Amino acid sequence: MGAPIYLQIHNELKRQIEQGKYKVGDKIPAERELALEFDVSRMTLRQAVQTLAEEGILERRIGDGTYVANQKVQEKMSGITSFTELMAAQGKIASSKVVSYHLTQASMSEAEQLKIAEGDQVLRMERIRFGNDEPISLETATIPGAILTHLTKDEITKSFYSALESHGFVIGHAQQTVTAQLATEKVAEHLKVKRGDAILHLRQLSFLEDSTPFEYVRTQYVGARFEFYLEK
Repeated sequence: MGAPIYLQIHNELKRQIEQGKYKVGDKIPAERELALEFDVSRMTLRQAVQTLAEEGILERRIGDGTYVANQKVQEKMSGITSFTELMAAQGKIASSKVVSYHLTQASMSEAEQLKIAEGDQVLRMERIRFGNDEPISLETATIPGAILTHLTKDEITKSFYSALESHGFVIGHAQQTVTAQLATEKVAEHLKVKRGDAILHLRQLSFLEDSTPFEYVRTQYVGARFEFYLEK
């Protein structure tokens, strides 16, 4: 099974950035030019660019174009908590709506994060997370194939962390990065906000107790409905 076209373009653009064709602060060519260069539709090209932006590699500036992102100051947050537990702590009932769920090949970025080979099988799942039926976040989670053999689709989509623990996995720590973004048209539609509204974007790499990465997540939270608490 070949990787989707947008991920092949994602991988090539990432390689070009790493090899110095585009340096930090550089503006990359317009979508129109890149679409012609890769001989794909602008929609496919836009999906590749948006994925790189969600990973913090590119930065989209409304009305000005897309740039190779600067490294941002990072703040370490303590603990690793599931969305279900976060909502329960606030007295809310958590629920989810699966937008997409499919087995595919790991992208270059996913492979690097999860310490697997590029092209290895992963589950890529996109879902909307709700608190008391109000949309809180849009989440894209990538899970390595080795983990999938132990769990059912129902377990993964309902409460992944609880399912892992019930199968004997011990969850360890997480690496988290939070940045501020503006809602794209897709995010705005899913989360019932306006395009350009404030979004908190979280990238999280979660590890088992033995330091094996088991999940790479990119989550976009509605700024007006969610806040992060940092404990030092």
